[in-house]
Amino acid sequence: MSKPVVAIVGRPNVGKSTLFNALAGEMISIVKDTPGVTRDRIYADVTWLDKEFTMIDTGGIEPDSKDVILSQMREQAQIAIDTADVIIFITDVKQGLVDADSKVADMLRRSGKPVILVVNKVDNFDKYLPDVYEFYNLGIGDPVPISASSRLGLGDMLDVVISYFPEGTGEAKEDDRPRVAIVGKPNVGKSSIINKLAGENRVIVSDIAGTTRDAIDTQIVHNQKEYVFIDTAGLRRKNKIKEDIERYSIIRTVTAVERADVVLMIIDAAEGVTEQDAKIAGIAHDRGKGIIIVVNKWDAIEKNDKTTREYENKVRQILSFMPYAEIMFVSAKTGQRLVKIFDMIDMVIANQTLRVATGVLNEIMTEAVAMQQPPSDKGKRLKLYYITQVAVKPPSFVIFVNDKELMHFSYTRYLENKIREAFGFRGTSLKFFIRERKEKEQ
Repeated sequence: MSKPVVAIVGRPNVGKSTLFNALAGEMISIVKDTPGVTRDRIYADVTWLDKEFTMIDTGGIEPDSKDVILSQMREQAQIAIDTADVIIFITDVKQGLVDADSKVADMLRRSGKPVILVVNKVDNFDKYLPDVYEFYNLGIGDPVPISASSRLGLGDMLDVVISYFPEGTGEAKEDDRPRVAIVGKPNVGKSSIINKLAGENRVIVSDIAGTTRDAIDTQIVHNQKEYVFIDTAGLRRKNKIKEDIERYSIIRTVTAVERADVVLMIIDAAEGVTEQDAKIAGIAHDRGKGIIIVVNKWDAIEKNDKTTREYENKVRQILSFMPYAEIMFVSAKTGQRLVKIFDMIDMVIANQTLRVATGVLNEIMTEAVAMQQPPSDKGKRLKLYYITQVAVKPPSFVIFVNDKELMHFSYTRYLENKIREAFGFRGTSLKFFIRERKEKEQ
């Protein structure tokens, strides 16, 4: 079940971040005037009517000179073309149609991807509508007038966006092959691992500047079972600031993780876990995917009998928000332990789809409450009435209580640990939803 990806492209100061924040429903993009500042969140999940999609703000254009703007807009448009199902091309009615708009429109039109031309800052439809007609000259369809800051016309725009989604988007597909995303920073050995597992050089690793590749799907058969590996290795190399490369890799990661059941997070053994690794792992964690941390190049590490344990502790310390993740030590170069990846994927998927009977869950909860009394506040004690599992991938539970405010995060974590003690759930996050139920409803 994969969500469509919608990318926003446009010149500086046309309102990309304002539109992104308006649709995401919160101030996610931090708009800063300092050149080179990367926004932390460049993607958000959006729901319109009954459709869900992932929205990406391609951003990253610094207004230095006209030439630089145009070249950066082309790169930005290329990111959108590579990764998005639908592209929102945003222009500015007050600045009017400019040369850079026309050149990027040509590129988008040739891509064959659905492009929605949006004319922003139309704060007064009667006043600005004649100026909107100028944008028909771009030759990419009817312009949709909006005002992102006043939230005018956004519904009409979203109606057009979702009309381009493939039929049956968001519905469960027949394809039940395990889908595995391979993510991580550049040069940690993502392609080498796939090549070794596939037994041939399917993923071309190229150092030529400017080579672009979509996330590549590689089908690998192991023990007569087929797996689909989604590789994000085709990172564009640019002679630009590091943040842009980071932004690009994160966009690629979001789109690959969205399509996967299990995520293999590849780490370079010599380098250890970095801040960017934690950011990438956080994307998989937020989306409730199965997670296996694969420490590659383990053959290059000098070892004694404590090395593995110490290294694992260090990884767990930095990625403390996902203590459930499995950790493996491999070498793509020598092939050491690589074949065990398949067993680990099978185990994690089994845990992601595990269902626990309601009766058993309530026994565990009753026992947990007897061992550790629920918290109280101002004389009122938390009462837990009932727990039931409502979903898989990831396993999700609803707990009915007398007062949501009393259900501290630490007590939810305590219950999660008790459920994990009983059922393991290794490699997958668990989601908990707390619902209030008044005593008389019992």
